[in-house]
Amino acid sequence: MKKSVNDFKMNVLSRSVNESFCRAVVGAFAALCDPTVEELSDLKTAVSEAVTNCIVHGYRDRPGRIYIDAALLEGNVLRVKIRDKGCGIEDVSRAMEPLFSTAGNERSGLGFTVMESFCDSVRVRSAPGKGTVVTLTKTITGKCDE
Repeated sequence: MKKSVNDFKMNVLSRSVNESFCRAVVGAFAALCDPTVEELSDLKTAVSEAVTNCIVHGYRDRPGRIYIDAALLEGNVLRVKIRDKGCGIEDVSRAMEPLFSTAGNERSGLGFTVMESFCDSVRVRSAPGKGTVVTLTKTITGKCDE
């Protein structure tokens, strides 16, 4: 396991106005590694998708907290864990299929697909009634200040 050289933790209320705040905070943290514009954009988009999933699917029509734990690991690997204590996902494999959504026709069902296309890896752990943890990892090609 790679050692953390820098990290932060935060939590916010599951309000849609906080999605852009989470995106900006993780982007600012990643900027410490001098990422390319594309790397930074990819990461921020993946974080937006994960946070939006917490708001729309995890908590649905009730408020809750979204927990973000980000770490810069040795080798310029950025790991971002986004967690909720919402309703959880009954079938993670099915939920990760492109175009699958529990929100009906108002959602595209591409959130996990977007995350996977913009990150090196996406891991999802969930339990019904307990919540979901999405772990995004991305290697940054720039030089991180260690």
